[in-house]
Amino acid sequence: MPTLRIGSRGSQLALWQANHVAELLRARGHEVAIEIIHTTGDKITDVPLAQVGTKGGLGKGIFTKEIEEALAAGRIDLAVHSLKDLPTELPPGFQIAAITQRQDARDAFCSRLYSKIEDLPQDARVGTSSLRRQAQLKAIRPDLDIHPLRGNVDTRLRKLEQGEYDAIILATAGLKRLGKTELIRQIIPAEIICPAAGQGALGIEIRAGDKTMCDHLALLNDANAQAATTCERALLQRMGGGCQVPIGAFAEVLKDARNGKLHLEAIVADPDGSKLLRESRDGDLGGPEQLGNDAGEALLSRGADEILEAVYGHGLAVPPQP
Repeated sequence: MPTLRIGSRGSQLALWQANHVAELLRARGHEVAIEIIHTTGDKITDVPLAQVGTKGGLGKGIFTKEIEEALAAGRIDLAVHSLKDLPTELPPGFQIAAITQRQDARDAFCSRLYSKIEDLPQDARVGTSSLRRQAQLKAIRPDLDIHPLRGNVDTRLRKLEQGEYDAIILATAGLKRLGKTELIRQIIPAEIICPAAGQGALGIEIRAGDKTMCDHLALLNDANAQAATTCERALLQRMGGGCQVPIGAFAEVLKDARNGKLHLEAIVADPDGSKLLRESRDGDLGGPEQLGNDAGEALLSRGADEILEAVYGHGLAVPPQP
């Protein structure tokens, strides 16, 4: 059996994710190798993520383009991504073959001195480069001083420990995967800060039509994670958004539902927090895409289109997909 070659970004978290999938495949008898690929998003570290889309005409897929090129060229057989980094519409020639069991999708409030967002003092300095997080923070605490925060997880935590920030907001999943949970003070409920679509989930990308790889990866797919993230990504696509726009979407399978129900929380917000629209609804587990589309349509009809047009118009986020 030939060695399966996994393409991955070179960050500590990306390599954890690639090695996690590699171990799952090795447990099923495969030989696996990992190839590190440096992406555009890794190379641009001096610009807030929300503005990267305007730098040099770059668009979506800033963390995936070079990996997909290696996949298309046959240098690798599969790619492991944080699903929130994958555009909702993949370029021709690629497909998502599996979505693994999801880690906690919520955001984490990290601080040395304060136990939750409400405890932060007036004008506290909070680090995040996410417009989605910024908008929701500003909606509940307009006094906060939000500052950009780039770098890998270790770099961000070190800046917090050195006192550059009173608090920072990171994805809970990444912190748990790396075992760096010491500074987590609060797992933020989705009703307070709605996560990014696909956050906490890993997507395995392959060349479209590669049946052999599909067969190898089928057992790694988690049905609940697939349903929830399909719903979230459908909402994002309906709203024309990418991974750096102020849109949040969090779907989960209701545990007490007999016939399989999915609950979706979604938000779109002005980056300064002055306007925030929320949509909350349930749907059938068998129709996650419809639930996401319907929620996106509802938000657009309530004024989300105006918010997003203003964001795109100011160059704060990548342009919508065609």
